[in-house]
Amino acid sequence: MVIIVIIVLLIAIAVLVLYNINIQKKIESYNNINQQINNLSVLQEFLKVAGEEESVDAKLNKINEIIIEEYDIKYSTIVVFDGAEYVIKATNVDKIHHETLTNLHNEEIFQDCVNNATPKYITIDNEDEKLPYQKVEMGRAKSAMFFPLYIDNIYIGYWILESGRMHAFDKTDTTIIEVIKDNIISVLSTVAYQDAMENIVRVDKFTGLYSAEYLYSKGKKTFDKYPTSAVCMFKIINLEDINEKDSRQMGNDIVTEVSNIVKAKIASQYVFVRYMGPKFVIVFSGVEEESVDEFLKDLKNEIEELEIVEEAEDVKVVRIINGKKVRVKERKEEKKASPKINFVVSTYYKGTGIEQLNLKLEEYLDSTDPNESKINYI
Repeated sequence: MVIIVIIVLLIAIAVLVLYNINIQKKIESYNNINQQINNLSVLQEFLKVAGEEESVDAKLNKINEIIIEEYDIKYSTIVVFDGAEYVIKATNVDKIHHETLTNLHNEEIFQDCVNNATPKYITIDNEDEKLPYQKVEMGRAKSAMFFPLYIDNIYIGYWILESGRMHAFDKTDTTIIEVIKDNIISVLSTVAYQDAMENIVRVDKFTGLYSAEYLYSKGKKTFDKYPTSAVCMFKIINLEDINEKDSRQMGNDIVTEVSNIVKAKIASQYVFVRYMGPKFVIVFSGVEEESVDEFLKDLKNEIEELEIVEEAEDVKVVRIINGKKVRVKERKEEKKASPKINFVVSTYYKGTGIEQLNLKLEEYLDSTDPNESKINYI
């Protein structure tokens, strides 16, 4: 009888053990699924930020804040090589440490990581020690994880996590961290074009206007507040002749004065840039094509009434008269020039490619009769 009871108890214990193992597996499975859902949610947040109408730096700082909040990380810093130097794109570390953080690629302890695209985990074992890359600080970070960042096998920078606790990342699930790193790389890839556009914007020295790239970065934020906007490209069609027949200075003066007239007449919410050479673009933010007709007619008339005059100059000339050198004063005729303008107008729809629209407008202007001076709608 006792033996039967023992056998029953053993079976019961075995069943309970199996049941507990099964429950544990379900819990682990649930945790894994929950973690996957959380990672997916974080990725969705990353992609949402990437699509926002913000600067690249603002987007990366938002993403860094998400990392810190969602994964309970003390310090997180994203450093990118911009082609000339290493730049901190996002961090929550005090500025006094920024110089150290932008020079980690020079630290011997991380050089193999950069060369081999492998992560590195370092920590201290005693309170009186400091991490190898720290110069004077000791209390801020006591453990760190370093991740080199690559896009299509091209090294672009690194991401470093830091903690004020020793051995803080000993039990960290590195697969989760790798997912975050991959998400950072995805966002960096997504905003690479925007970053390039923001950094190549220049100011034209003759007009004080932004270059065409401004339309594709900061300018776009202005007119993308509206579902549609009228886009006008105009060309000073006789600028090349003025440069050749009169002078380059005369041509520069024409360009400067034309831009001054336009700047004085357009509203502050409109975007005006020097597109290229004799071509300019005005984006009438939130305005319909038909509504700009009268404005452009007045603008065209005012521009073409402009006259630039180069004053006559006395020129000293030495001639040989009866075998002697004689100085003779000659007077040059004053030069005058007026611009002729050709306009083309179309509609930009929010969410579509402004650069493609500009190409279409440019092709239209370049394909028209060189002497045409009209306002055209396409």
